[in-house]
Amino acid sequence: MNRESGIFRNVPSTGEPFRAFVPHPLPPEPPLQMDDRLISLTAEAALSIGRLDGISDMLPEMSLFLYFFIRKEALLSSQIEGTQSSLNELLLFEEERENVRPSDDVLEVSNHISALEFGVQRLQSLPLSLRFIRELHAILLAQGRGSARNPGEFRRSQNWIGGSRPGNAHYVPPPPELLMDCLGSLEQFMQSDNGRYSPVIKAALIHAQFESIHPFLDGNGRIGRLLISLYLLASGVTRHPILYLSLYFKRNRTRYYDLLQGTRSSGNFEDWVEFFLHGVIECAGSGIATATNLLATARQDADSLRGLGRRSGSLLQVHAALQRYPLTSAVQLSEETRLSLPTVNTALELMLEAGMVSEMTGQARHRRYRYDRYIDLISEGTEPL
Repeated sequence: MNRESGIFRNVPSTGEPFRAFVPHPLPPEPPLQMDDRLISLTAEAALSIGRLDGISDMLPEMSLFLYFFIRKEALLSSQIEGTQSSLNELLLFEEERENVRPSDDVLEVSNHISALEFGVQRLQSLPLSLRFIRELHAILLAQGRGSARNPGEFRRSQNWIGGSRPGNAHYVPPPPELLMDCLGSLEQFMQSDNGRYSPVIKAALIHAQFESIHPFLDGNGRIGRLLISLYLLASGVTRHPILYLSLYFKRNRTRYYDLLQGTRSSGNFEDWVEFFLHGVIECAGSGIATATNLLATARQDADSLRGLGRRSGSLLQVHAALQRYPLTSAVQLSEETRLSLPTVNTALELMLEAGMVSEMTGQARHRRYRYDRYIDLISEGTEPL
């Protein structure tokens, strides 16, 4: 369906004139054509989210699952913007934060984690709003590459996507003098509850509109993807910040950008929403599979360790700590379990012999261990682009 979703405004400039897109307020007019296909996908997406959210009832430690899911999402969302970091690098930095100077890539991912964790907590005292988004952005760009790009402040100058200047850009968002009008309408839509669209479809529309407005000088894509999970959480669709679409967007990067552009050029929100719903279904299913496999892996390995006789008690304690710190050292495991260092080292040697963990340094001292199957399950799809 073709509709006018905004206007392309001619903007005079001392260099060369350019056209900037100014989106109309949401919801789209005329309304989305909710044919049988979209109705069916919406119902399937809601069911998939419900199943994923219910996974917390079968996991012994939901906090562990969230810990790694949040890190995976931060990594993937940053990779979409070109960050070349890996899960191993992130875990190493978090283990030795005080002794390691991180790369800018790792710092960006760490900032993303802080922003998401901040957002989840902040929702308890502040509704999803422009103030909320600014605070989120201030955390995201607090340090590293983006720290000079006005963290926590909406832009006061023109930005663009692609090209070397607005005149040859792939896309130019609203001029700064119209920015607050666009953002005010978006805030109103985020907080409205007229029942026309389900929260999942609203999340799709909010994400597309935010990316069209592009209100910051840097970090717009990452904030826009954070808003998906946080909006579903604020709407009560999920109890935990557990649904993340960055892996889906990463795997379908070209189509992701093309469909966002289609909402501007022809007002085609239907194809964008269909793509988004497919992503929700795929990522919810993947989340359920990952949680199930992590749980099965931990149980299988624990059962194996129980068969090792009198040493099984300390082995199980080390194994439980490895689930919290799957890339770690004997010293950290000793501190976590309160077992002696010789006892932890013996446990790790037995796990090495069983093929449960691997040693990463090849050194006799300051050795570092990796809980292979656990990390491999978590890091699926996180290889840098």
